Amino acid sequence: MLVVGAGPVGLLTAILAAEAGLKVRIIDQETRTAARSYACALQPQSLKLLDEMGLAAPVVEQGLKIGTMAFYDRDSRRAEVRLSEPGGTFPFLLTLPQASFEGILEQRLRAAGIRVEWNHRFADCREEGEQVAVTVEELGGTATGYIVPHWETVVKSQVAVRARFLVGADGFGSRVRQRLGIEHNSAAGPAFFAIYEFETDEPGETEVKVALDDATSNVLWPLPGNRYRWTFQLVKGEGLGAFPEKERRSVRFAQPTVDEEIRQYVAQAAKQRAPWFTARVRGITWCTDVVFEPRMATQFGRGHCWLAGDAAHQTGPVGVQSMNVGLREASALVRRLRLILRERASHEALESYDRERQQEWQRLLGLGSGARARDDTDPWVSQRRAKILPCLPGSEADLTGLAGQLRLDV
Repeated sequence: MLVVGAGPVGLLTAILAAEAGLKVRIIDQETRTAARSYACALQPQSLKLLDEMGLAAPVVEQGLKIGTMAFYDRDSRRAEVRLSEPGGTFPFLLTLPQASFEGILEQRLRAAGIRVEWNHRFADCREEGEQVAVTVEELGGTATGYIVPHWETVVKSQVAVRARFLVGADGFGSRVRQRLGIEHNSAAGPAFFAIYEFETDEPGETEVKVALDDATSNVLWPLPGNRYRWTFQLVKGEGLGAFPEKERRSVRFAQPTVDEEIRQYVAQAAKQRAPWFTARVRGITWCTDVVFEPRMATQFGRGHCWLAGDAAHQTGPVGVQSMNVGLREASALVRRLRLILRERASHEALESYDRERQQEWQRLLGLGSGARARDDTDPWVSQRRAKILPCLPGSEADLTGLAGQLRLDV
């Protein structure tokens, strides 16, 4: 099988396939794993999956355990969910840089004898009987420009790859999904966010704080090493460019004037949206703009081509649902592929994968009845339940339990 995309979901797919005895290749158009912490938290269900693989210990060692998610309306603390309440082996949310997580996964993949084929981009595919014929572009670079040279990606060659199955785990702008002609069902329009990671002298916390107002959802993440991340939703007029590419460099060069402007912006935005935030922003370690559009694919695949993770869905950044559910999708998909390839199971197994994923994402995106308030639900929570649902860091039974703490039914 061929896996397209070497983010967390693609890497986990390749690991599980290789360790199940399947022949697997994995490609990615980038030059290396992400250098920054895009998706920065692992839910208890994800940690349980990693524990079954013997990977939870090194991941937990590099992360910070979070026990509570609190909801604020300006300076008022209005509600909270306790991640310890469901119990289990991992009664917490774990924050850690995505770069660290991907590094652990890539190391495990190499131990299975598989290396990511970096600088290889999926171009096209077509079904041929019981196989998929895939065209892969090998990428290179060339310096262009005379006065101000810059590096431009070029296609060095095209490679023909044949595989029994193709798994698209290639993210938001999935080429695999596009070539399959699979559309999206949108739950809402695009929402724009500005992300700032910074160092502080304040002692680290073990609580995620979500600041909600009528127009925006904002979240303060504690990170390992006395660092924090503010994710501010931008309102109309603040502006944002196109969906950014992931930063692959591990070093951010200091720009004192720019950093001071960023520090002032973070302080001003926090004062307006979260007056309770008093930590000193000491040094900006990373910042970026990003757009999220809550949506899911009308199909999670067909024939011998299937999708997992952000290639098939996206939700807001607060509940980190898309990546975490994507990890479990990787496990469910590989399980079915092994049954087909090793035990000659029917392709009905893949059709059930599609049905189950559709049902789960209808629920997560509130495309059905959404979150329903009870008679004793706090009015503030009831009025904001559509905004709160995608903030909850869980799915399936965990989502039901977290919502229940707020007297909501999903």
